[in-house]
Amino acid sequence: MVRRKDVKRVGMVFSGGPAPASNAVISSAAISFLDQGIEVYGFLDGFSHLEKFNPETYPLEADKHYHSFKTRDVTGLRRTSGILIRTSRANPGRTIQTIQDLSDEEKSGKLRNIYHALRHLEIDALITIGGDDTLKTANYLFLLTRAVKSRDLVVVHLPKTIDNDYFGIDFTFGHFTAVNFIAQELQNLRMDAMSTNSWFICEVMGRKAGWLAYGSAIAGEANMVISREDVWGAFDVDELTINIVNLMERRINDHGKHYGIIVVAEGLADLLPNGLRPTETDSHGNIKLSEGKIGDILQKRARELFQERCGYSPKMVYKQLGYECRCAQPNAFDVLLGSQLGIGGYRAVVEERLSGVMVSVNGQFDLQYVRFDNLIDLETLKPKIRYISPDSDFFKMARFLESRMEYEEGIQGW
Repeated sequence: MVRRKDVKRVGMVFSGGPAPASNAVISSAAISFLDQGIEVYGFLDGFSHLEKFNPETYPLEADKHYHSFKTRDVTGLRRTSGILIRTSRANPGRTIQTIQDLSDEEKSGKLRNIYHALRHLEIDALITIGGDDTLKTANYLFLLTRAVKSRDLVVVHLPKTIDNDYFGIDFTFGHFTAVNFIAQELQNLRMDAMSTNSWFICEVMGRKAGWLAYGSAIAGEANMVISREDVWGAFDVDELTINIVNLMERRINDHGKHYGIIVVAEGLADLLPNGLRPTETDSHGNIKLSEGKIGDILQKRARELFQERCGYSPKMVYKQLGYECRCAQPNAFDVLLGSQLGIGGYRAVVEERLSGVMVSVNGQFDLQYVRFDNLIDLETLKPKIRYISPDSDFFKMARFLESRMEYEEGIQGW
Protein backbone atom coordinates (compact mmCIF):
# COMPACT_ATOMS: atom_id res chain seq x y z
CA MET A 1 0.00 0.00 0.00
CA VAL A 2 1.33 3.43 -0.95
CA ARG A 3 1.29 5.83 2.00
CA ARG A 4 0.53 9.45 1.20
CA LYS A 5 3.45 11.83 1.63
CA ASP A 6 1.52 15.11 1.45
CA VAL A 7 0.36 14.99 5.09
CA LYS A 8 3.08 16.44 7.30
CA ARG A 9 1.00 17.85 10.17
CA VAL A 10 -2.33 16.69 11.59
CA GLY A 11 -4.75 18.49 13.90
CA MET A 12 -7.09 16.80 16.37
CA VAL A 13 -10.17 18.34 17.98
CA PHE A 14 -12.63 16.86 20.48
CA SER A 15 -16.07 18.41 20.65
CA GLY A 16 -19.28 17.85 22.61
CA GLY A 17 -19.88 15.94 25.82
CA PRO A 18 -17.25 13.71 27.45
CA ALA A 19 -17.21 9.94 27.01
CA PRO A 20 -15.18 7.18 28.65
CA ALA A 21 -12.15 6.06 26.57
CA SER A 22 -11.73 9.48 24.96
CA ASN A 23 -8.05 9.40 25.82
CA ALA A 24 -7.68 5.96 24.25
CA VAL A 25 -8.88 7.48 20.98
CA ILE A 26 -6.70 10.58 21.22
CA SER A 27 -3.55 8.75 22.26
CA SER A 28 -3.86 5.91 19.73
CA ALA A 29 -4.47 8.33 16.88
CA ALA A 30 -1.62 10.61 17.94
CA ILE A 31 0.87 7.77 18.42
CA SER A 32 -0.01 6.37 14.99
CA PHE A 33 0.83 9.64 13.25
CA LEU A 34 3.87 10.41 15.39
CA ASP A 35 5.27 6.95 14.71
CA GLN A 36 5.39 7.88 11.01
CA GLY A 37 7.07 11.22 11.61
CA ILE A 38 3.86 13.25 11.19
CA GLU A 39 3.39 16.16 13.59
CA VAL A 40 0.21 16.20 15.69
CA TYR A 41 -1.46 19.32 17.10
CA GLY A 42 -4.14 18.78 19.72
CA PHE A 43 -6.53 21.75 19.69
CA LEU A 44 -7.80 22.64 23.16
CA ASP A 45 -11.42 23.24 24.15
CA GLY A 46 -13.12 21.96 21.04
CA PHE A 47 -13.75 24.50 18.28
CA SER A 48 -14.00 27.42 20.71
CA HIS A 49 -10.60 28.93 19.82
CA LEU A 50 -10.42 27.80 16.22
CA GLU A 51 -13.72 29.51 15.33
CA LYS A 52 -12.41 32.86 16.64
CA PHE A 53 -9.13 32.74 14.75
CA ASN A 54 -7.86 35.98 13.31
CA PRO A 55 -4.12 36.36 12.67
CA GLU A 56 -4.19 39.91 14.05
CA THR A 57 -6.87 39.98 16.77
CA TYR A 58 -7.08 36.33 17.86
CA PRO A 59 -3.94 34.39 16.89
CA LEU A 60 -3.63 30.82 18.12
CA GLU A 61 -0.87 30.34 20.68
CA ALA A 62 0.99 27.13 21.44
CA ASP A 63 0.07 25.53 24.81
CA LYS A 64 -2.77 28.04 25.23
CA HIS A 65 -4.95 27.12 22.28
CA TYR A 66 -3.23 23.98 21.03
CA HIS A 67 -0.49 21.57 22.03
CA SER A 68 2.11 19.99 19.78
CA PHE A 69 2.26 16.40 20.98
CA LYS A 70 5.35 14.38 21.63
CA THR A 71 5.12 10.62 22.04
CA ARG A 72 5.64 10.95 25.81
CA ASP A 73 2.55 13.19 26.00
CA VAL A 74 0.20 10.53 24.69
CA THR A 75 1.48 7.25 26.15
CA GLY A 76 0.04 5.50 29.20
CA LEU A 77 -3.34 7.21 28.80
CA ARG A 78 -5.66 4.58 27.36
CA ARG A 79 -7.37 3.68 30.67
CA THR A 80 -7.51 7.23 32.04
CA SER A 81 -10.64 9.33 32.54
CA GLY A 82 -11.42 12.76 31.14
CA ILE A 83 -10.27 14.33 27.89
CA LEU A 84 -6.62 15.19 27.37
CA ILE A 85 -7.37 18.15 25.07
CA ARG A 86 -10.61 19.14 26.83
CA THR A 87 -13.85 19.88 25.01
CA SER A 88 -16.60 22.44 24.46
CA ARG A 89 -19.94 22.75 22.69
CA ALA A 90 -18.88 25.59 20.39
CA ASN A 91 -20.92 25.33 17.20
CA PRO A 92 -19.21 27.09 14.27
CA GLY A 93 -21.83 25.90 11.79
CA ARG A 94 -24.92 27.12 13.60
CA THR A 95 -25.89 29.58 10.85
CA ILE A 96 -25.61 26.99 8.06
CA GLN A 97 -28.97 25.74 6.79
CA THR A 98 -28.19 24.76 3.21
CA ILE A 99 -25.14 23.85 1.16
CA GLN A 100 -25.42 27.25 -0.52
CA ASP A 101 -24.81 28.92 2.86
CA LEU A 102 -21.25 27.62 2.77
CA SER A 103 -20.56 30.03 -0.08
CA ASP A 104 -21.91 32.91 2.00
CA GLU A 105 -18.87 34.43 3.73
CA GLU A 106 -20.96 35.84 6.57
CA LYS A 107 -22.95 32.70 7.35
CA SER A 108 -19.89 30.49 7.06
CA GLY A 109 -17.62 32.96 8.83
CA LYS A 110 -16.71 30.78 11.81
CA LEU A 111 -16.12 27.74 9.62
CA ARG A 112 -13.85 29.83 7.42
CA ASN A 113 -11.98 31.00 10.52
CA ILE A 114 -11.32 27.34 11.36
CA TYR A 115 -10.18 26.62 7.82
CA HIS A 116 -7.84 29.61 7.79
CA ALA A 117 -6.50 28.73 11.24
CA LEU A 118 -5.65 25.23 10.06
CA ARG A 119 -3.97 26.50 6.92
CA HIS A 120 -2.13 29.20 8.91
CA LEU A 121 -0.69 26.46 11.13
CA GLU A 122 0.05 24.33 8.05
CA ILE A 123 -2.35 21.57 9.14
CA ASP A 124 -2.86 19.11 6.28
CA ALA A 125 -5.52 16.90 7.89
CA LEU A 126 -8.06 17.35 10.67
CA ILE A 127 -9.30 14.50 12.88
CA THR A 128 -12.59 15.40 14.57
CA ILE A 129 -13.81 13.37 17.55
CA GLY A 130 -17.36 13.88 18.69
CA GLY A 131 -21.06 13.21 18.39
CA ASP A 132 -23.44 13.89 15.54
CA ASP A 133 -23.16 17.66 15.94
CA THR A 134 -19.39 17.34 15.53
CA LEU A 135 -19.97 15.11 12.52
CA LYS A 136 -22.15 17.88 11.09
CA THR A 137 -19.32 20.40 11.60
CA ALA A 138 -16.79 18.00 10.06
CA ASN A 139 -19.02 17.63 7.03
CA TYR A 140 -19.34 21.43 6.73
CA LEU A 141 -15.54 21.77 6.79
CA PHE A 142 -15.21 19.02 4.19
CA LEU A 143 -17.75 20.74 1.93
CA LEU A 144 -16.22 24.16 2.59
CA THR A 145 -12.92 23.07 1.09
CA ARG A 146 -14.86 22.60 -2.14
CA ALA A 147 -16.76 25.86 -1.78
CA VAL A 148 -13.49 27.77 -1.55
CA LYS A 149 -12.13 25.64 -4.40
CA SER A 150 -9.51 24.00 -2.24
CA ARG A 151 -9.02 20.28 -1.73
CA ASP A 152 -5.91 20.55 0.38
CA LEU A 153 -7.56 19.88 3.77
CA VAL A 154 -8.30 16.26 4.65
CA VAL A 155 -11.17 15.74 7.12
CA VAL A 156 -11.79 12.43 8.94
CA HIS A 157 -14.29 11.93 11.77
CA LEU A 158 -14.21 9.52 14.73
CA PRO A 159 -17.67 8.83 16.24
CA LYS A 160 -18.16 9.55 19.93
CA THR A 161 -21.29 9.31 22.05
CA ILE A 162 -22.33 7.37 25.12
CA ASP A 163 -25.82 7.45 23.60
CA ASN A 164 -24.88 4.93 20.87
CA ASP A 165 -27.31 6.50 18.38
CA TYR A 166 -24.87 6.75 15.47
CA PHE A 167 -25.55 5.46 11.97
CA GLY A 168 -22.61 3.66 10.43
CA ILE A 169 -21.31 1.90 13.54
CA ASP A 170 -22.85 -0.71 15.86
CA PHE A 171 -21.43 0.58 19.14
CA THR A 172 -19.67 3.82 20.04
CA PHE A 173 -16.78 4.06 22.49
CA GLY A 174 -17.80 4.91 26.03
CA HIS A 175 -21.28 3.45 25.67
CA PHE A 176 -20.70 0.21 27.56
CA THR A 177 -18.76 1.93 30.34
CA ALA A 178 -21.71 4.30 30.72
CA VAL A 179 -24.17 1.40 30.67
CA ASN A 180 -22.19 -0.42 33.35
CA PHE A 181 -21.90 2.69 35.53
CA ILE A 182 -25.62 3.48 35.40
CA ALA A 183 -26.52 -0.20 35.87
CA GLN A 184 -24.53 -0.19 39.10
CA GLU A 185 -26.40 2.91 40.20
CA LEU A 186 -29.68 1.14 39.47
CA GLN A 187 -28.54 -1.88 41.48
CA ASN A 188 -27.70 0.38 44.41
CA LEU A 189 -31.08 2.08 44.16
CA ARG A 190 -32.77 -1.31 43.94
CA MET A 191 -31.22 -2.32 47.26
CA ASP A 192 -32.36 1.00 48.71
CA ALA A 193 -35.86 0.48 47.34
CA MET A 194 -36.00 -3.04 48.71
CA SER A 195 -34.80 -1.90 52.13
CA THR A 196 -37.17 1.06 52.43
CA ASN A 197 -40.24 -0.07 50.43
CA SER A 198 -39.66 2.66 47.87
CA TRP A 199 -40.16 3.21 44.17
CA PHE A 200 -37.53 4.93 42.06
CA ILE A 201 -38.27 6.46 38.69
CA CYS A 202 -34.89 6.93 37.03
CA GLU A 203 -34.56 9.18 34.00
CA VAL A 204 -31.55 8.10 31.96
CA MET A 205 -29.56 10.25 29.55
CA GLY A 206 -29.40 9.33 25.87
CA ARG A 207 -31.09 12.14 23.96
CA LYS A 208 -33.77 10.89 21.57
CA ALA A 209 -32.77 7.21 21.36
CA GLY A 210 -33.14 4.65 24.14
CA TRP A 211 -29.86 2.71 23.90
CA LEU A 212 -28.46 3.89 27.21
CA ALA A 213 -31.76 3.50 29.05
CA TYR A 214 -32.35 0.00 27.69
CA GLY A 215 -28.79 -1.20 28.22
CA SER A 216 -28.59 0.02 31.81
CA ALA A 217 -32.10 -1.25 32.62
CA ILE A 218 -31.20 -4.75 31.41
CA ALA A 219 -27.84 -4.81 33.20
CA GLY A 220 -29.28 -3.11 36.29
CA GLU A 221 -32.34 -5.41 36.44
CA ALA A 222 -34.98 -2.70 36.42
CA ASN A 223 -38.65 -3.63 36.60
CA MET A 224 -39.69 -1.48 33.65
CA VAL A 225 -37.94 0.48 30.90
CA ILE A 226 -39.61 2.89 28.51
CA SER A 227 -38.05 4.93 25.72
CA ARG A 228 -39.12 6.80 22.63
CA GLU A 229 -38.95 3.56 20.63
CA ASP A 230 -41.89 2.25 22.69
CA VAL A 231 -44.19 5.06 21.53
CA TRP A 232 -46.33 4.54 18.44
CA GLY A 233 -48.37 7.53 17.38
CA ALA A 234 -49.08 10.30 19.88
CA PHE A 235 -47.36 10.10 23.26
CA ASP A 236 -49.95 9.70 26.02
CA VAL A 237 -48.45 10.62 29.39
CA ASP A 238 -51.59 9.45 31.19
CA GLU A 239 -51.45 6.03 29.55
CA LEU A 240 -47.80 5.58 30.57
CA THR A 241 -48.71 6.67 34.10
CA ILE A 242 -51.42 4.01 34.20
CA ASN A 243 -48.93 1.36 33.04
CA ILE A 244 -46.53 2.32 35.82
CA VAL A 245 -49.22 2.17 38.49
CA ASN A 246 -50.49 -1.14 37.09
CA LEU A 247 -46.97 -2.53 37.52
CA MET A 248 -46.83 -1.24 41.09
CA GLU A 249 -50.17 -2.85 41.96
CA ARG A 250 -49.19 -6.20 40.41
CA ARG A 251 -45.95 -6.27 42.38
CA ILE A 252 -47.76 -5.41 45.61
CA ASN A 253 -50.87 -7.55 45.21
CA ASP A 254 -49.44 -10.58 43.42
CA HIS A 255 -45.94 -10.76 44.90
CA GLY A 256 -45.99 -8.68 48.09
CA LYS A 257 -43.25 -6.36 46.85
CA HIS A 258 -43.72 -2.71 47.73
CA TYR A 259 -40.72 -1.49 45.79
CA GLY A 260 -39.35 -1.28 42.27
CA ILE A 261 -37.18 0.49 39.71
CA ILE A 262 -38.67 2.13 36.61
CA VAL A 263 -36.29 3.48 33.95
CA VAL A 264 -37.44 6.12 31.46
CA ALA A 265 -35.33 7.58 28.66
CA GLU A 266 -34.97 11.37 28.63
CA GLY A 267 -35.86 11.31 24.92
CA LEU A 268 -39.54 10.88 25.86
CA ALA A 269 -39.52 14.57 26.79
CA ASP A 270 -39.25 15.37 23.08
CA LEU A 271 -42.74 13.89 22.64
CA LEU A 272 -44.42 15.85 25.42
CA PRO A 273 -47.26 18.21 24.42
CA ASN A 274 -46.78 21.97 24.34
CA GLY A 275 -46.63 23.37 27.84
CA LEU A 276 -44.70 20.35 29.12
CA ARG A 277 -42.18 19.91 26.31
CA PRO A 278 -38.87 21.69 27.05
CA THR A 279 -38.11 24.71 24.88
CA GLU A 280 -34.55 25.63 25.90
CA THR A 281 -31.93 24.68 23.30
CA ASP A 282 -28.16 24.28 23.33
CA SER A 283 -25.63 25.94 21.02
CA HIS A 284 -26.41 23.40 18.30
CA GLY A 285 -30.15 24.06 18.41
CA ASN A 286 -30.93 20.76 20.14
CA ILE A 287 -33.68 20.80 22.75
CA LYS A 288 -32.30 20.25 26.24
CA LEU A 289 -34.34 17.15 26.93
CA SER A 290 -33.13 16.82 30.50
CA GLU A 291 -34.90 20.10 31.27
CA GLY A 292 -38.22 18.40 30.52
CA LYS A 293 -37.79 16.15 33.59
CA ILE A 294 -40.06 13.51 32.12
CA GLY A 295 -39.21 11.20 35.01
CA ASP A 296 -40.37 13.77 37.56
CA ILE A 297 -43.61 14.32 35.67
CA LEU A 298 -44.29 10.58 35.70
CA GLN A 299 -43.31 10.24 39.36
CA LYS A 300 -45.77 12.93 40.45
CA ARG A 301 -48.60 11.61 38.29
CA ALA A 302 -48.02 8.00 39.32
CA ARG A 303 -48.04 8.97 42.99
CA GLU A 304 -51.37 10.78 42.58
CA LEU A 305 -52.99 7.96 40.60
CA PHE A 306 -51.76 5.31 43.04
CA GLN A 307 -53.22 7.28 45.94
CA GLU A 308 -56.57 7.54 44.14
CA ARG A 309 -56.66 3.79 43.57
CA CYS A 310 -55.13 2.48 46.80
CA GLY A 311 -55.90 5.17 49.35
CA TYR A 312 -52.35 6.01 50.39
CA SER A 313 -49.32 7.75 48.91
CA PRO A 314 -46.39 5.49 48.02
CA LYS A 315 -42.82 6.51 48.68
CA MET A 316 -41.54 7.53 45.24
CA VAL A 317 -38.23 9.16 44.31
CA TYR A 318 -37.17 10.75 41.01
CA LYS A 319 -33.52 10.49 39.90
CA GLN A 320 -31.70 11.75 36.79
CA LEU A 321 -28.75 9.57 35.77
CA GLY A 322 -26.11 10.16 33.13
CA TYR A 323 -23.64 12.94 33.87
CA GLU A 324 -21.97 10.75 36.50
CA CYS A 325 -20.83 8.25 33.88
CA ARG A 326 -19.34 10.51 31.21
CA CYS A 327 -15.85 10.61 32.73
CA ALA A 328 -15.88 7.18 34.39
CA GLN A 329 -12.79 5.04 33.99
CA PRO A 330 -13.34 3.15 30.71
CA ASN A 331 -13.80 -0.61 30.63
CA ALA A 332 -11.63 -2.83 28.45
CA PHE A 333 -14.12 -3.03 25.58
CA ASP A 334 -14.33 0.74 25.21
CA VAL A 335 -10.55 1.05 25.41
CA LEU A 336 -10.18 -1.53 22.63
CA LEU A 337 -12.84 0.12 20.48
CA GLY A 338 -11.54 3.63 21.09
CA SER A 339 -7.97 2.58 20.35
CA GLN A 340 -8.97 0.99 17.05
CA LEU A 341 -10.95 4.06 16.02
CA GLY A 342 -7.94 6.25 16.78
CA ILE A 343 -5.68 4.03 14.69
CA GLY A 344 -8.38 4.03 12.02
CA GLY A 345 -8.13 7.81 11.86
CA TYR A 346 -4.47 7.47 10.94
CA ARG A 347 -5.09 4.69 8.44
CA ALA A 348 -7.92 6.63 6.76
CA VAL A 349 -5.67 9.64 6.22
CA VAL A 350 -2.31 8.06 5.45
CA GLU A 351 -2.92 4.53 4.18
CA GLU A 352 -6.37 4.77 2.58
CA ARG A 353 -5.88 8.38 1.42
CA LEU A 354 -9.48 9.27 2.30
CA SER A 355 -11.32 12.45 3.25
CA GLY A 356 -14.94 13.11 4.15
CA VAL A 357 -15.32 9.78 5.94
CA MET A 358 -16.18 8.50 9.40
CA VAL A 359 -14.12 5.66 10.83
CA SER A 360 -16.15 2.60 11.86
CA VAL A 361 -15.59 -1.02 12.88
CA ASN A 362 -17.40 -4.30 12.50
CA GLY A 363 -16.72 -7.96 13.21
CA GLN A 364 -13.45 -8.38 15.09
CA PHE A 365 -12.71 -4.66 15.19
CA ASP A 366 -12.22 -4.63 11.43
CA LEU A 367 -11.95 -1.06 10.20
CA GLN A 368 -14.45 0.47 7.79
CA TYR A 369 -14.78 3.97 6.40
CA VAL A 370 -18.23 5.45 5.87
CA ARG A 371 -18.70 8.47 3.62
CA PHE A 372 -20.26 11.54 5.22
CA ASP A 373 -23.02 11.64 2.61
CA ASN A 374 -24.18 8.20 3.80
CA LEU A 375 -24.59 9.52 7.34
CA ILE A 376 -26.07 12.96 6.65
CA ASP A 377 -29.56 13.87 5.47
CA LEU A 378 -28.66 15.72 2.29
CA GLU A 379 -31.69 18.04 2.55
CA THR A 380 -31.36 19.12 6.19
CA LEU A 381 -27.58 18.52 6.46
CA LYS A 382 -28.28 16.89 9.83
CA PRO A 383 -26.89 13.47 10.81
CA LYS A 384 -29.37 10.62 10.90
CA ILE A 385 -30.36 9.17 14.28
CA ARG A 386 -30.17 5.41 14.88
CA TYR A 387 -32.98 4.16 17.11
CA ILE A 388 -33.46 0.74 18.67
CA SER A 389 -35.50 -1.40 16.31
CA PRO A 390 -38.63 -2.81 18.03
CA ASP A 391 -38.16 -5.90 15.84
CA SER A 392 -34.60 -6.48 17.07
CA ASP A 393 -33.62 -9.31 19.38
CA PHE A 394 -32.08 -6.70 21.68
CA PHE A 395 -35.48 -5.06 22.16
CA LYS A 396 -37.16 -8.44 22.65
CA MET A 397 -34.54 -9.42 25.25
CA ALA A 398 -35.34 -6.31 27.28
CA ARG A 399 -39.08 -7.02 27.19
CA PHE A 400 -38.61 -10.65 28.24
CA LEU A 401 -36.25 -9.91 31.13
CA GLU A 402 -38.42 -7.02 32.27
CA SER A 403 -41.42 -9.35 32.59
CA ARG A 404 -39.42 -11.91 34.59
CA MET A 405 -38.32 -9.19 37.03
CA GLU A 406 -41.89 -8.89 38.28
CA TYR A 407 -41.46 -11.98 40.43
CA GLU A 408 -38.02 -13.55 40.02
CA GLU A 409 -35.61 -11.38 41.97
CA GLY A 410 -33.38 -13.83 43.76
CA ILE A 411 -33.09 -14.65 47.41
CA GLN A 412 -32.81 -11.03 48.57
CA GLY A 413 -36.19 -10.25 47.06
CA TRP A 414 -37.85 -13.34 48.60
